[in-house]
Amino acid sequence: MKYGYARVSTPDQKLANQIKQLQDAGAKKIYQEKFTGTTTQRPQFNQLLKKLDTGDTLIITKLDRFARNTREALDIIQQLFDQGIKVQILNMGTIDNTPTGNLIFTIFSAFA
Repeated sequence: MKYGYARVSTPDQKLANQIKQLQDAGAKKIYQEKFTGTTTQRPQFNQLLKKLDTGDTLIITKLDRFARNTREALDIIQQLFDQGIKVQILNMGTIDNTPTGNLIFTIFSAFA
């Protein structure tokens, strides 16, 4: 199954644009929250991570919606790869569990 994750940092920001992009990319279930990215205590994201299963795809619009920093992004991606979950970042493409995919992801996450 394809799951989406949309996040904005403040209650005043809108999720509609991210949700539309995730739907257009094929996400069947979208987890969303208005929660600062400066903390790992993101309840909906943590719930989504528990829901994902082997063969599922996690879709996000941009890397900065996914993790606070490079280390956290790499840790989460590795956890997902270990579970057999694909990751599609709409402004980067699908990140796969290959040496090239890992290299590209590491480089892009450093800039995000």
